[in-house]
Amino acid sequence: MVRGVDVDELVAQAREGHPRAVARLISLVEDDSPQLREIMAALTPYSGHAHVVGVTGSPGVGKSTSTSALIAEFRKQGKRVGVLAVDPSSPFSGGALLGDRIRMQDHAADDGVYIRSMASRGHLGGLSWSTPQALRVLDAAGFDVVVLETVGVGQSEIEVLGVADTVLVLLAPGMGDGIQAAKAGILEIGDIFVVNKADRDGARATSRELRHMINLGERPEGSWKAPIVLTVATKSEGLDKLASEIDAHFEWAKQSGALDVRRTKRARDEIEAIALAQLRKRFGQVGDAELLDELAGQVSGAKKDPYTAVDELLAAT
Repeated sequence: MVRGVDVDELVAQAREGHPRAVARLISLVEDDSPQLREIMAALTPYSGHAHVVGVTGSPGVGKSTSTSALIAEFRKQGKRVGVLAVDPSSPFSGGALLGDRIRMQDHAADDGVYIRSMASRGHLGGLSWSTPQALRVLDAAGFDVVVLETVGVGQSEIEVLGVADTVLVLLAPGMGDGIQAAKAGILEIGDIFVVNKADRDGARATSRELRHMINLGERPEGSWKAPIVLTVATKSEGLDKLASEIDAHFEWAKQSGALDVRRTKRARDEIEAIALAQLRKRFGQVGDAELLDELAGQVSGAKKDPYTAVDELLAAT
């Protein structure tokens, strides 16, 4: 044991549905605990079952309201739901700023729902390096569906594809989202498109524009055709249809093999991220830091090329 944490006991409690144990495990992940390797090893045999649903879109389209309404739909199906709301980080404390949990208080007393805000910790893409491991905690804790809500800024729209089994892209009429979607490249990453606030003028036009742009792209035979669902999340309108499409995509992904492909890539990216993080830690050690400074001076002084410097640095770590 390190720092008084009994990993096996904590994992057992999380699997029994104790929210404090789940919270503690995620905190250990976020804090990059020295026991993280032991924690992941203990969780792995119980993971790989949850359906990870990514929710992304521009600020103001109603992501948190839609997530809250989706939770209610999944609970009607008897599914346990975990939510990770990835917020922007405070540059001073590193903590989350938005606190999306406040907008999901309708589910606070439901033992079948666990909601956690995570700070992006300054990660440029919007998703923290620890996000995949936090998802594994919720997966191993027995949640049937894990919803990952991104901040909807930076590159988080693209990065969510790397950690989710099904990606929902939310748009709203009157915000120019259709053209923005094409420019941002999120047409390629969306498995389901949701035009929220569909009671506003222009919702049908936004849907038509989206369908037109989706149809312009070439799809291999047998590939998934992304549906467009109109919703009014504040009134829970269209959420039953959305939940049905989410289930349909998951079944298609399992049957077609697309789920295995996506999850294997997710694992590959996670391994690479952990390896790079470990490498950075080594560079932070006193001897390596001094060597890095020395090599940097030689490169900036045109005495050595950067590739040779990298070879020497790696050989010394």
